[in-house]
Amino acid sequence: MKVFHKTLTEYFAFQRPIMILIVGVGLARLLLSVAGISDSVVKWLSLTALAILGIVYCAVQVPRTGFGGYKHLLPLYVMQAGTANLIIAGGIALSAITGKENIFSRPEYSGPMAGNQWLHAAGHIADGFIVGPLIGWLIGAIIMFMVLKVSRPKAVEAAAGG
Repeated sequence: MKVFHKTLTEYFAFQRPIMILIVGVGLARLLLSVAGISDSVVKWLSLTALAILGIVYCAVQVPRTGFGGYKHLLPLYVMQAGTANLIIAGGIALSAITGKENIFSRPEYSGPMAGNQWLHAAGHIADGFIVGPLIGWLIGAIIMFMVLKVSRPKAVEAAAGG
């Protein structure tokens, strides 16, 4: 399957380190919480911090490496946010099924959907595949615009012979 003339494998390969970090931190956060480690410790493993890192990384590296343009940021961000929010939704669903809270399901981290775990999990699916990537794309596009203004991407340099 191709998205904007690139395969999903190409998108994954481009951001492999970020994706590995998202999966590792998300699962570690869930497993440590389920194992009874204090939230004051577990909260330092932050998927939000990784989201910021992933947005900035892709917005800088896409033009610098010649990987693509503004449109290529969106699939990258869908992969990042979708993966993170699937882990979060899984943690919330685990809590709903077992009745044992974890860091993803605790009311202090759940916001207004704390009363309905299934609605909360569904909200993370929507956030992961629609809202988060679009917000990430908007921020990433602004960063990419600035990167393009201060540096020349490899693709442009190669085309210009320099």
